[in-house]
Amino acid sequence: MNHNVISIAKTIEFKINQLEEMRVQIRARAENKATAISNYDKALAKSIFLLREKGHPTTIIKELAKGECYEARYEMELADGLYKSLTSNMNCLQAELNGWQSINRHLSEH
Repeated sequence: MNHNVISIAKTIEFKINQLEEMRVQIRARAENKATAISNYDKALAKSIFLLREKGHPTTIIKELAKGECYEARYEMELADGLYKSLTSNMNCLQAELNGWQSINRHLSEH
């Protein structure tokens, strides 16, 4: 068997293993994202309620509440960014894998 074909087969196997690891990671990142969204929504609702009780003008309560919940918002945005980053990396890796498989198919035919 040609050395190039063996090398490419090993690369393909490595890329497949990377994708399998990412599939496990994507579930954890999705759970983190959902938890962060839930935490932000809860903190925002609580803050709005407390600001209303304190008699703040209705027109600015939501903005004030958002300011009070900046840490939860940061965590939510970070979780979303990490999730999207991983899905993007998975798509890139899948494209790489497709390329390597095409090269392998071409070399195997000759």
